[in-house]
Amino acid sequence: MQTVITGTGRFIPAGIKWNRDFTAHSFYTENNVAVPGEAEVIVQKFEQVTGIAARRYADTDTNASEMATYAAAAAIKDAQIDPETIDQIITAHNFGDVAKHTIQSHAVPSLAARVKHALGIKNPWCVAYDLLFGCPGWIQGVIQADAYFKAGMAKRCLVIGTETLSRVIDSYDRDSMIFSDGAGAAILEAKANVDGAGVLGAVAQSYSMEETNYIFMGKGYFPHSDPRIRYLKMQGRKVYEFALKVVPAAMKECLERSKVEIQSLKKIFIHQANEKMDIAIVKAFYKLFNSDTVPEHVMPMNIRELGNSSVATVPTLFDMVRKGVLPNHSLAPGDIVLFASVGAGMNINAVCYRL
Repeated sequence: MQTVITGTGRFIPAGIKWNRDFTAHSFYTENNVAVPGEAEVIVQKFEQVTGIAARRYADTDTNASEMATYAAAAAIKDAQIDPETIDQIITAHNFGDVAKHTIQSHAVPSLAARVKHALGIKNPWCVAYDLLFGCPGWIQGVIQADAYFKAGMAKRCLVIGTETLSRVIDSYDRDSMIFSDGAGAAILEAKANVDGAGVLGAVAQSYSMEETNYIFMGKGYFPHSDPRIRYLKMQGRKVYEFALKVVPAAMKECLERSKVEIQSLKKIFIHQANEKMDIAIVKAFYKLFNSDTVPEHVMPMNIRELGNSSVATVPTLFDMVRKGVLPNHSLAPGDIVLFASVGAGMNINAVCYRL
């Protein structure tokens, strides 16, 4: 039996937040000191470093579980299955449902339970639960589904990544411009006689010493911010250095466990965290195989238009390429791809998959 992705779906909010929209902002440091320079220059430098020109924000009436439901419904339709036959609904997120204009997280009942309810799935044997694993959450859900199949505990899983990061960010923090909203989903099934298709191998690691506080919840940077409220914060330089040090090695380990030669790799679906960082990670990955050249079009990206939606970036990107809506990128049966991510924890993981 092999773990095969039979359907995918995505939900990308319609609301676009352009970089120019931030030029009216004031930015402050973690010490509550105004960042020197005009906001327009700060925003221009941000785009040069991250590659992000725009990001998507969910509208006022849409929350994370609703976006997850839209993406899940699209994946179910794509897989052409009866939702009552789903054994597990695994929903990766970090902040639950956060109402617009608040910072309060609602995670009871679980987002997975809310998705099951919204989809109208009555089968009590369909187990719905949430997964908190930072940005690598969706990939970790894939790893868990694969483990369920191998253990004989399930035959069909719905794995979702959904997040509304726009509601937990500090608008006075330059790093807040990175984050966005969105949801992606996939139907995974245990199948036989699939000509070698499916999950070929996986790795996951957690670095939880000093790395634990690289991404955290902290006070607002504005001098008069309410000290009781916490926002998503990131030590950008440390995250960059950490990712560049450990992610390429984990990707290499995943490929080797899968017994796949790097020349056979068609696409790398890496978490859309930062364009410059992702390019550096992939270059370092190929360098580990004594290659100074990264194949053209091996790394699809949508961060420039969609920003960093955490657990949603990889499934959203995969769905776009799988359905042929991203220029210069396509997939065909037999292609081998690598999913990889890094995020709060600090957690990293990778999955090698043959279509």
